[in-house]
Amino acid sequence: MIVLKNVCKRYGANEVLKNVNLQIVEGEFVSVRGKSGAGKTTLLKILGLLEEADGGEVKILGQTVNKLNDEQKSHIRLHSIGFIFQFFNLIPTLTVIENIELPLALAGKGKKERRERAIELLKHFNLANLAQRFPETLSGGERQRIATIRALANNPKIILADEPTSNLDDENSNLLIELLKSINREKKVTIILTTTDLYEKLPTHKDLLLKDGCLHEIH
Repeated sequence: MIVLKNVCKRYGANEVLKNVNLQIVEGEFVSVRGKSGAGKTTLLKILGLLEEADGGEVKILGQTVNKLNDEQKSHIRLHSIGFIFQFFNLIPTLTVIENIELPLALAGKGKKERRERAIELLKHFNLANLAQRFPETLSGGERQRIATIRALANNPKIILADEPTSNLDDENSNLLIELLKSINREKKVTIILTTTDLYEKLPTHKDLLLKDGCLHEIH
């Protein structure tokens, strides 16, 4: 699903990623741990085709993405990659169900198909009661679960979750991790999750540590 070979990224004099090598197979749940500022978000942006590496090779779903144009990258992002952000990124003027429909609208799906898919996802994860609510009326945990469901709208093969539990209390963090675990197990979606917690127990297949620009596997 994902292959990085000697990937480097720098911002000015700061070399954030140094010859990073990574292989992730279909259906893996992987954590990337590291302190704030270690480069975890930069790594996810490269994997999500939001930023380009300065050196090395990036392959997503068998394609070497370094050579793709913006339109080709956008197509992969929209149809194959789901994003979960630290600060939810829900549109405040849209209801929950409209927020979930948004990626489907961007993908050119019709109104009826969008609504049916959004209802199906809400029902599957027992959140249908929130459909007509606005984000500001939801708790932090509810917002992040809705953001997670929205990431599934276009049936992505990969979900990139950037510190999704960092603004949640322990109870809601556990609920979100269980949700991601079920998505990974039931939908066979490959998940890469970043966290600043170096010791948190996660239902992952592989745990990685990003430190001093280098990626190490934690055993």
